[in-house]
Amino acid sequence: MVDLKGLKFSKMHGIGNDFPIINEFDGEVIPEADKPEACRILCHRNFGVGGDGVLFVEPSEVADIGYRMFNPDGSEAEMCGNGIRCFGDFVYRKGILKQEKMTVETRAGIKTIEITLDGDEPVLFKVDMGLSTFKTPEIPMTSDEEEFLDGELDVLDTKFNLTAISVGNPHAIIFVDDVDEIDISKYGPAIEAHEVFPEKINVHFVEVISKNEGKMITWERGAGVTLACGTGATSTAISGFKLGLFDENVLLHLPGGDLKFNVYEKDDALGAFMEGPAELVFDGEF
Repeated sequence: MVDLKGLKFSKMHGIGNDFPIINEFDGEVIPEADKPEACRILCHRNFGVGGDGVLFVEPSEVADIGYRMFNPDGSEAEMCGNGIRCFGDFVYRKGILKQEKMTVETRAGIKTIEITLDGDEPVLFKVDMGLSTFKTPEIPMTSDEEEFLDGELDVLDTKFNLTAISVGNPHAIIFVDDVDEIDISKYGPAIEAHEVFPEKINVHFVEVISKNEGKMITWERGAGVTLACGTGATSTAISGFKLGLFDENVLLHLPGGDLKFNVYEKDDALGAFMEGPAELVFDGEF
């Protein structure tokens, strides 16, 4: 078993999506081979710190700073939208980078964070989440369709109309009349592990309130039900715009709080800016 005694960390959350963050900017703290098990221990809500994932701050040769994330099951994730806001808060708050605008290397590409300050206190974070793709091979999704837009998928005892999208990690967006009527603990894992998604997928059920407002719930790949998913909300805003359900500016209500999005078009693809808060819960030592 990995010995984490004395490990220093900070616990952060972005609208309820919570993460222990570990600073490895000046050198490795947890050996690479031990990271999966360490993250499983840290994320355990009874025997560890508790979290929807663990974030690592690292140096980067291609951006101002490097970001890594591991899921509660020990698998490494590409990126997390709520996590990257927490990351920006931590990096600024701890004086690792005292920049109100920073570039961050992630497994989903380089992201840019803009920080709004109240005095020297970071209060709001705007992130260019980059460009999306609906191409099924890039998600990846096994399908005869080049893009799977509001297509029908058999899941257990029902059929769902689903849109598959990637913003560096894969998402299934399902627009429904009432998210409160969805048994996400039943259908979430069934869609996540569906045979058409060889690398599994994040699952989101979305209710359209108006062209500028929506409500969503999430089943995250490798984590289960979470209070929020930033890349999932980004994918929802972009998918809703693509299908004509949302305008370019949309406010999304997640169980843990709200996120604002501005969808844009670049190089024949759709991207989005995400804006929302992040908070330090506490600093700790394991």
